[in-house]
Amino acid sequence: MMWALLCDFGSTFTKTRAVDLGTGEVIAAAQAPTTARSDLSEGLGRAISALDVEASGEPAVRLACSSAAGGLGMVAIGLTPTLTGEAARQAALGAGAKLLRSYSHRLTRADVAELEQLAADIVLLAGGTDGGESTIILGNARMLAASALSAVIVYAGNRQCADDAAEVLRAHGKHVEVVENVLPELGVLNIEPTREIIRQMFMRHIVHAKGLDGVQARFADVVMPTPMAVLEGAKLLAEGMARRVGWGDLIVVDVGGATTDVHSVAEGTPSQPGVVWKGLPQSRVKRTVEGDLGIRINASTIAERLRGDRKWRHHLEGLEESWIDEQAASLARTVERLPASAAERSFDAGLAAAAVDIAVSRHAGRIERYWGPDGAVRVQRGKDLSSVRSIVGTGGIFAHSEDAAGVLRAALYRSDEPDVLRPRDPRLFLDSEYAMASAGLLARAYPESALMLLERTLKETA
Repeated sequence: MMWALLCDFGSTFTKTRAVDLGTGEVIAAAQAPTTARSDLSEGLGRAISALDVEASGEPAVRLACSSAAGGLGMVAIGLTPTLTGEAARQAALGAGAKLLRSYSHRLTRADVAELEQLAADIVLLAGGTDGGESTIILGNARMLAASALSAVIVYAGNRQCADDAAEVLRAHGKHVEVVENVLPELGVLNIEPTREIIRQMFMRHIVHAKGLDGVQARFADVVMPTPMAVLEGAKLLAEGMARRVGWGDLIVVDVGGATTDVHSVAEGTPSQPGVVWKGLPQSRVKRTVEGDLGIRINASTIAERLRGDRKWRHHLEGLEESWIDEQAASLARTVERLPASAAERSFDAGLAAAAVDIAVSRHAGRIERYWGPDGAVRVQRGKDLSSVRSIVGTGGIFAHSEDAAGVLRAALYRSDEPDVLRPRDPRLFLDSEYAMASAGLLARAYPESALMLLERTLKETA
């Protein structure tokens, strides 16, 4: 039997999986607390030791992804917030990054000082369509060149001045990678080259900076950030491959202790008659990250949302206000804590439902109305996800909660938000085996195994 050893270094737990490459079956699974503060290989060793693999020989492949040690921190710089700035932001998030900050227009000295304090792993420098505006991006390159930044700089702007910008930066000792423009012309989004170079930079340089080189004895490569692995798994599941049909347009909601991520694989073009699509084109494969919706770190903030939304307030029934405040503060202090009582389980599900509700609302497009000489004009901004076929919930809440289905239903269309283009009648699936990231790790070299893994493990719910 050929099998794969897969690992996900999470911020809280290090999860290992042994997968039969011939059938896609998970033959063993284990986890241990992540030891980011000391040596990540310690937690890895415990997780591997806990695996009970009934297979002969060594694994055919060992692959890992990581969001430990703060994940992949990026800064995006563009020319305008709504065009190249937004294109750079989408490229960074699509690469699985944690977007620390985005800047537009000319960088100021204060901006650069802030950049130096952020200590990003990668700075994405964009601006101008090909053959278009060049003075601002060249000026920004000079500002970065004169800074104390040690981050890798990925240039993905106007190709006509790429050589000049790279020369300035390299003359000051900066590590620069030049890729195709993220917005080569108005209305054309081109983020795949940027995503790929970021993945390569993660493998070559960032792994060492995050202390992950200590795991090289067991894994040849930590191949990508965990959010990128989830996105790769979602893309494969939606699109399929030559010999296996995909599921079509879908959404994956990943609820975590630090963030709630939403991944969509859908064109998102207008489905309603008479609606005009405005703004930057949307990437078919899109990820958004909500840093204020981690159900551990942000428990207190989300609890306030629960109190104010009658749709989810039932999760707080019978709970004292003081208990709610104390519980939320405790979760933020001990992020690895699992609910132990019925009250704690209901509260946890409420936090997750509110996080899903808000995150999907932010990810989806919406209809806006403007009045002109000929009457009302309906404009769509963002992606229309109303016809999405499937929603997958992944993360610990979907593996352990008794109300996992109810949490996932929070992603659906709300009649009190009729202009938010959320899914109306999709099938709902739970990823209780943490298979999305594992499938993303396998997607490039073993796509059929990855698809079989997802088809075996994702369980439909009402």
